Amino acid sequence: MNTSLPTPTPPNRMARFLESCVAVFHAYATWLVSITWWRFILISLALAITMAIIHDLPPFSWTYTETILPEETAQPPTPPKPPKEITQRKRIQLGDAKEGLDISIDERGVRIQTKPKTPSTPAQGASAPASTEESIGPGISIQLPPNSDPQAVRDAIAEARKEIEAAIEDAKQSAREAAEEAAQAARPRIRKHRFGDPIMPLTMWFILISAIVKVTYKGKVQAEAKAAVATEVAESESLKRQVIEARMAAMQAQVEPHFLFNTLASIDHLIETDPPRASIMQKNLIALLRASMPTMREANAQSPRDLGRELAVIRPYLEILKVRMEERLQTEVRVSDGLLSAEFPPMMLQSLVENAIKHGLEPKAEGGNLTVSAEIIHGKLAVTVADTGLGFGKAATAGTGIGLTNIRERLALLYGNKASLSVKDTAGGGTSVTITVPYIARADNDQPE
Repeated sequence: MNTSLPTPTPPNRMARFLESCVAVFHAYATWLVSITWWRFILISLALAITMAIIHDLPPFSWTYTETILPEETAQPPTPPKPPKEITQRKRIQLGDAKEGLDISIDERGVRIQTKPKTPSTPAQGASAPASTEESIGPGISIQLPPNSDPQAVRDAIAEARKEIEAAIEDAKQSAREAAEEAAQAARPRIRKHRFGDPIMPLTMWFILISAIVKVTYKGKVQAEAKAAVATEVAESESLKRQVIEARMAAMQAQVEPHFLFNTLASIDHLIETDPPRASIMQKNLIALLRASMPTMREANAQSPRDLGRELAVIRPYLEILKVRMEERLQTEVRVSDGLLSAEFPPMMLQSLVENAIKHGLEPKAEGGNLTVSAEIIHGKLAVTVADTGLGFGKAATAGTGIGLTNIRERLALLYGNKASLSVKDTAGGGTSVTITVPYIARADNDQPE
């Protein structure tokens, strides 16, 4: 059975082309964001002027002709309407009101008829004289009564003739115009174009789109920059924390074996010289190891714990030192039970106690007192280690201050500007070191047995 994985198919040309286009777009957008708006405006004006000059240079100034043929599906021109039938009638009365001429003008011509004479009396039995009919042209019949005015008739006929001629002329003019329109529609149209005509519209669109990209892409770049800065700061803080924790672990690895070996040597010596004191030191060493072992096994041994667990390590440590220094060391722990559940970073209190004894009390011939206290000040927990030794930096064994620097950096990483470490000289000699952290009561307060 063949279990080999199929070979991935390389991207095709289209995919590579699209990737190249995306890369070019991001590069151009990044460049747009990097320049100022004044520079963008100047570059846009220079581009528009350059394109306007190129627009009038060969080959962009060359022209080509476009012939537009009439559409085959176009509707044929509407034929001119025939002239309306002339149906006007004009009536002219000549002579007696009871007699008259009825002149009709229509498509057959002009016809003039007389009204029949209304008989006035029975005595008039004879009919009116027969009207005279005269034909003056084809389609025109004129009937005149015997007593009609020929001049009036001729004027009416002349007026009617003028109107007919005007109507015929209008119809001919409409026919000519319709014929010209039809001929114009059937004639192909010719347009001239230049090869450089699309240059200026494309340039304007390019400038507009570039401005839009500059506005929109700037927000994206700023967001990415902020995210990158935040990531860099987080990584830097994480590395800084790791370095500090490594320093603290190295210090602990150096101090604890040294202290442990000295204590075991002291116990061995006291077993021969003073067995009761050796037993006391041995019991305190067991208590110290019992309080320290859970911290060593924890994966997050550097995270904040409660103050009670720190004091569980400090008390046997001080008792062991009291056995070694005998009457030269006097210790006092003044911490109320209500503060034992308060959150406190590990190893810091132990480091302060070790510095106080090593650089303050041990170099002093008569020794002195060491006091560990805790109180709430303005809603914060203040833990103080005070001694009556030689004073800060006055002993020949004075250190380089790296321990205190590491404590400050750890406090800044854990609490920011909400925590602090202060060092001051006490009245009459000695040093007082105070660590102030936010007061947080831990619910999982599990004091070592």
